[in-house]
Amino acid sequence: MVGGDSAIPMRATRLPASAQQGSMVLGVTHPAALVEVAGRTLRVTPYGSFVFGIGRDASGEVIVRIKQPATGWIEHRIAITPRDWPIERINGVPPATVNPPKAIAERIEREQARVVAVRSRDDERTGFAQAFIWPVQGRISGRFGNQRVYNGTPKAPHSGMDIAAANGTPVKAPADGVVSFADPDLYLTGGTVVLDHGHGISSNFLHLSRIDAKVGDAVKQGDIIGAVGATGRATGPHLHWGMNWFDTRIDPLLVLERK
Repeated sequence: MVGGDSAIPMRATRLPASAQQGSMVLGVTHPAALVEVAGRTLRVTPYGSFVFGIGRDASGEVIVRIKQPATGWIEHRIAITPRDWPIERINGVPPATVNPPKAIAERIEREQARVVAVRSRDDERTGFAQAFIWPVQGRISGRFGNQRVYNGTPKAPHSGMDIAAANGTPVKAPADGVVSFADPDLYLTGGTVVLDHGHGISSNFLHLSRIDAKVGDAVKQGDIIGAVGATGRATGPHLHWGMNWFDTRIDPLLVLERK
């Protein structure tokens, strides 16, 4: 016990010793603790749980600083496990979506800024702590983090997981949340929905053929929020499911696989 109030007992902090690039990391500590990661103060639930993400290109270790009511600041170190990132080559994409003219590039920038803005939410809801389910069933046709080459032009790494499914297949909420963004016609991503799961964790669903929810709707795990499509920059029907911790992209497949 270090420099704190001896009347308030400590509670054991639980964190993994290591985590992969692209992971969503859950921890548990005292409900009244202060928790910091990378200079950000994290929200802690009444049960003492908290969450943060590790980016695709993160390396070394993550330092989690925790101050319980009965302690000073204690550092917990999590080793980051590197991953291999294969190259995905995608041909047949409309050229204007790969190298857009100035007016289109400006539209894309405006639209992406709107999506980025909703990812700054720090909602107290706790959908992030659920065991996530697949929004649709299907073959994984594109993996998170892989370097993408469109029509021979290298672009940014893939920001989510693509799931092959027939046009019109219902898309279910993988966990509880509130719809923070919905637009049927973004240039690159087409029909787009962002679902806020709380504490900075959000899911985005792209290329939808139909949107069945509006901004502000609270949805439960398994609720239908839209339908698979091929809108925006897509060569065929599929669901792009991306996840974020604020502006850090994380891998939905790791979230599905976590114990």
